[in-house]
Amino acid sequence: MSNFHKPVLLKEIIEGLGVKKGKKYIDATVGGGGHSFEILRLGGIVLGVDVDRESLEYIKKLGKPENLTLARGNFRDIDKIALLNNFDRAAGIIFDLGVSSHQIDNPTRGFSFQNEGPLDMRMDRELGVRALDLIKILTKKELCEIFTKYSEESYAWEIADAIVKARSIRPIETTRDLAKIAFSIAGQSKKIFQALRIVVNDELNAIAEALPKALGLLDENGMLCVISFHSLEDRIVKKKFAKFEEEHLGKIITKKPIVPSAEELMANSRAKSAKLRIFKK
Repeated sequence: MSNFHKPVLLKEIIEGLGVKKGKKYIDATVGGGGHSFEILRLGGIVLGVDVDRESLEYIKKLGKPENLTLARGNFRDIDKIALLNNFDRAAGIIFDLGVSSHQIDNPTRGFSFQNEGPLDMRMDRELGVRALDLIKILTKKELCEIFTKYSEESYAWEIADAIVKARSIRPIETTRDLAKIAFSIAGQSKKIFQALRIVVNDELNAIAEALPKALGLLDENGMLCVISFHSLEDRIVKKKFAKFEEEHLGKIITKKPIVPSAEELMANSRAKSAKLRIFKK
């Protein structure tokens, strides 16, 4: 299973959910199924949602357990997806945000600045706009705004300027083309890849829309567990949880986010920036 995506903070998520036999749980970002399989093993019933068809096909190939329902869709529609699959009341819901290892490691998906591939970055391959399209058509000012807002890149203007100059000479078509430009200015390209990915998949709006809907699906004492991987995501989760608490909809369980243990970081370096926040309805 680990070749697809190693589940991050697995033990902490399972403890946070307090999985009970026969209860329903929603994994809003099922990925390689790591969190879901553990819930199933403990006797939970799971709805696994993912926008990425490859993820669902991978789980089906493993041999789908009987208590697992799979649904393809964007978690921003979690209310509709849950209703359609008879999961309108749940004991717990998980969001594991960010990109799966499978998406990063597959060069054809264009998520990684380390692999040569097309500048794609769509989690849902049916989306119309790819990273390539943004790089091709946005103005220097628009590119600069994206890099500033979605990756807090301090060289945003210089990188945007270099992209516009480079594309006037020849098209920027691959991950390597773009990584080279960013690297030559900022000494790294991870941040602008993050910014483009967030915009292509409208990730931050999706999270902000999904969390209140998820809360609405939970039973009383239901647990909402969210793992984020960068400060922009974490900020949204933190604010939403604070708002839920203010409105007396439940309480924040994690005063400070839970981060991976030293052992987990040794075993999975990609867990490095993970932060888990838990809210109890």
